[in-house]
Amino acid sequence: MLVIDKERHVFNVARRTFVDPAILEAEREKIFGRCWLYLGHTSELAKPGDFVTRQVGGRHIIFARNPKGELRALLNTCAHRGAKVCRERAGNAKSFQCFYHGWIFGLDGNLRNLPDEEAYPADFKARSTSGLQPVPRFDTYRGFAFVCFDADAVSLSDYLAGAKEYIDIVADQSDLGMAIVGGTQEYSIRANWKLLAENSFDGYHAATNHATYLDYLKNTNGGLANVALKGVSHDLGNGHAVVEYSAPWGRPVAQWIPMWGDQGKVEIDAIYERLVERHGKERADRIATRNRNLVIFPNLVINDIMAITVRTFYPTAPDFMLINAWALAPAEESKWAREYRLFNFLEFLGPGGFATPDDVEALEQCQRGYANMAEVGWNDMSKGMGRETPSYDDEAQMRAFWAQWNQRIFEAAA
Repeated sequence: MLVIDKERHVFNVARRTFVDPAILEAEREKIFGRCWLYLGHTSELAKPGDFVTRQVGGRHIIFARNPKGELRALLNTCAHRGAKVCRERAGNAKSFQCFYHGWIFGLDGNLRNLPDEEAYPADFKARSTSGLQPVPRFDTYRGFAFVCFDADAVSLSDYLAGAKEYIDIVADQSDLGMAIVGGTQEYSIRANWKLLAENSFDGYHAATNHATYLDYLKNTNGGLANVALKGVSHDLGNGHAVVEYSAPWGRPVAQWIPMWGDQGKVEIDAIYERLVERHGKERADRIATRNRNLVIFPNLVINDIMAITVRTFYPTAPDFMLINAWALAPAEESKWAREYRLFNFLEFLGPGGFATPDDVEALEQCQRGYANMAEVGWNDMSKGMGRETPSYDDEAQMRAFWAQWNQRIFEAAA
């Protein structure tokens, strides 16, 4: 599905990969069934008994904190007849009861009670098969919780590889820890899921597809004469990659802009000084003034730009995906900084912001264009091949994604 010629700087991706149902079935087995996938953030479970339910990699999961404060990831299906046990999206509970026959499970997954218990063997509740089954692999890194359905997969730490450096940069923005703010944004795109993976760290499209936002910055951000972006891209291993760059927008973490006024400057200066105290000036400058679009293979995006977005996306068909997005912020952030962070989040990154509708339109137009794939069958991903240090608007990061995709779909089976 790839044509690669390093000497001639050719890297082509077959458009069939975006439309073929057989490819999607292979992805469900070999990628979503075997890779580490983002489940949630530990801040979503602040107290014992807190839980959220999610669909991850086609499986229904309960993400919960048990009475001992331990985190659990349980498959949300009753051991009796297979019904979804927890039908609430989030809450706080001491146990979960299946509505069908009334079986009751603890937050550790163990079967606690069941009607007509005397009709079952004495050891029935203690059997491992009688409880809610744990996800085969569950682990966390710096507050980000992941699951994997392959019991033989490498550790989460090994899987994340070089992406850990960039998760650390996000996590180090807070004294008290990062936290999910508010609820989940949910929307859909009539396009293949891999198009959004590409788009999420594609710097090449910013000047054209988001020209309206850049013009808006010129008029509102203190009359900026230059809103150009500048930076580099990095292959982080295992299909993960990042673009890191400077940009003119305000960052509550802390990059001040004139639009925020004198009060904002006082706030931002104080945040910056705390960063310097904790991390030193060089790292503080990187945290405060550099932007990052990070894609963790296959489908986790952490956009640390004018706000922080955590985003996942899953295919329901070759030409349709469902997206979930959350805002992330320092837990101790002031009311002023939180207000501007959420304004930035909604203004650019939200489903109705400057960026997302542009991106949705672009990806859906790509998907429509693949109707011509019999005659025009390849996407070009060669921009920047041969450069020693790829620019943020080259396509080295996409080549990293596609090389891992190709290895998992084809080479692993060879």
